[in-house]
Amino acid sequence: MSSGISVDEFQALEQKVLRAVEIVKREREARAAAEAEVASLRQKLEEQASQTKAEVEATETRAQAAERERMAAESQIAALTQDRENVRQRVEKMLQQMDELL
Repeated sequence: MSSGISVDEFQALEQKVLRAVEIVKREREARAAAEAEVASLRQKLEEQASQTKAEVEATETRAQAAERERMAAESQIAALTQDRENVRQRVEKMLQQMDELL
């Protein structure tokens, strides 16, 4: 050869280039797989975030309903306590009147 590179050197260089091409090819495939996995994980994360948000909202709604029920129950208890006190006072008044009649 007139260019100064022997056939063996050229073949060794050719093998190195082929190995480099294979390495680049594998790295591209690995990158594509990693990008697909990232996209899949992002989608799953978004789904979980939406589900968690819905669960939190449902929990808040249940908590609000429970608070309304508690307040209504407290109001009923207060009304019943007042009614009981009114009845007690009326009974005492009637008993006093009965005592005065005797």
